[in-house]
Amino acid sequence: MTVFVITFLLGCLSVMTVRGRHGNWPTGMPVARPRLVAVGGTYEGGQGRPSDAYVVQERLIAAARGVGGGEPAQAAAALALGAVVAARPQHSEDGLDECAQAAHRAVRNAALRDPATPELVSTLDLVVLERAESPRLRFAHVGDGEIWHCPKGGEPRRLTTPHMFGEGPPLRGIGLPPGLNPEVGAVVLRPGDRVAIVTNGAIKALGAARVKELFAGGSSPAACLDRMYDEMAAVEPKGDATVIIAEYVTA
Repeated sequence: MTVFVITFLLGCLSVMTVRGRHGNWPTGMPVARPRLVAVGGTYEGGQGRPSDAYVVQERLIAAARGVGGGEPAQAAAALALGAVVAARPQHSEDGLDECAQAAHRAVRNAALRDPATPELVSTLDLVVLERAESPRLRFAHVGDGEIWHCPKGGEPRRLTTPHMFGEGPPLRGIGLPPGLNPEVGAVVLRPGDRVAIVTNGAIKALGAARVKELFAGGSSPAACLDRMYDEMAAVEPKGDATVIIAEYVTA
């Protein structure tokens, strides 16, 4: 099991002086700012055909699943996430629709450049924490993954609708012709709230009801992820299964 724990802790640079709104910030004091502290990982499927990829930054989290398996799936997921990172949506107040469109163009253009390349298609789930006094979480969704909002002390709620029918391929996908209509939205966050991105492999392995139970369990993000890994190991999913759980903190 490979688990990557990404924490963003400020205040380690004790010699830094920061100018705030009302003057100089005292030397040695930590700089508090809203951010997402995340833990995530991909449980590699038994078929040996990697398809999932993800990226975690301080205010940006995204996951993609290449459709079809093999090198084309890996390429599609990597191209989609590369375009998202290059667009730097966490530094813009624009909607995430254009960011998803940039990913769509990157994947579509790569397929068009090489007629011998099989159709490149990827899903995309993307969340961005706004930099504001009362931040919101903006999200964009394409495909069969899921984005969840888990309010502190409240019931987890799925923010997105899977773009699929039964066990078939995604009805909407990054790279699918002719165009893209991503699902976008926003949710208000309070300190202690969590957001999670789950790819279809994890949903199929655990079931949507069990995913919700685990998110509602009250354990730490790392403990929740460990539990999900343990349960996925018991069923040995065929495809990749990615889970990212992030907590909104301000201190």
